[in-house]
Amino acid sequence: MKKILIIQTAFIGDVVLAIALVEKLHRYFPNATIDFLVRKGNESLLQNNPYLNEVLSWNKKENKFKNLFGVLKKIRSNKYDLVINVQRFFATGLLTAFSGAGKTIGFDKNPLSFLFSKKIKHIFNLQQPKHEVERNNELIRDFTDNSLSMPVLYPSGKDEQIILEYVTAKFVTMTPSSVWFTKKYPAEKWIDLINQFDPAYNIYLLGGKDNVEECNWIVDHAYNKNTEVLAGKLSFLQSAALMKRANMNYVNDSAPLHFASAVNAPVTAIFCSTIPAFGYTPLSDISFIIETSEKLPCRPCGLHGKKACPLTHFKCANTIKTNQILE
Repeated sequence: MKKILIIQTAFIGDVVLAIALVEKLHRYFPNATIDFLVRKGNESLLQNNPYLNEVLSWNKKENKFKNLFGVLKKIRSNKYDLVINVQRFFATGLLTAFSGAGKTIGFDKNPLSFLFSKKIKHIFNLQQPKHEVERNNELIRDFTDNSLSMPVLYPSGKDEQIILEYVTAKFVTMTPSSVWFTKKYPAEKWIDLINQFDPAYNIYLLGGKDNVEECNWIVDHAYNKNTEVLAGKLSFLQSAALMKRANMNYVNDSAPLHFASAVNAPVTAIFCSTIPAFGYTPLSDISFIIETSEKLPCRPCGLHGKKACPLTHFKCANTIKTNQILE
């Protein structure tokens, strides 16, 4: 096995969890060249990874299908021995099936899996839940083993230097945002958590540039002034480096949860509409899961969350109590 490509062009958190395959493949094939394909914008997650040769990107936002065939041309020119597709969608199935690789592997739920060399059953069973890292490991189990490698992010020395000014006292981080509304603990409840938090701790609000306005609104409406917005100021890897130094990190069921796992940072994950049995729970040595204690027949309402609560009451989030999180 000389040249390997891993394909994961979904959201940031999905990429982080797929990185576990890189760690394991390198262990079994230390001399192999390993490349990784992501959607444009997620490349920086993989910076400094010592086991990756090249990070390819697909621009999905502009000329999506034209760019798709440009990526396919690049993949074919690289002449991979093995292509591993972690996704279950047509476009990445096309990249895999027509990659020209000697061997192609993907999940059976991909519509083009019948063209792969090997298709692996994708098991999503809430009665016998598996973590997403376990499901991904099934793709390479036959030629490695059944043990799991953890995803790992590699902040640089420069990243560590940039966050030094924030680690001079005890602190926690909170990441209040999410792509999906029903995965997002409400802003008013983050404010209540901030106001009740031990004043001995500094609180840093993390997120991307799109989350700055929301984080500023939360800080403006909280009376605990030990709070600072770092959303939009730190890169993915700098945020991960800061989370690793924190006394605790409070997150939704979203990408920052997986950042914490990938640097083994302490984390408290708040699950609103989604449930832990989906398999996206924290992997850190110190981790806690918070969810409503009420038995709601409407929960979960979807795998990825929704843009609004289908029943408008959003009880899966509104019935979580601040003291659950503080404890």
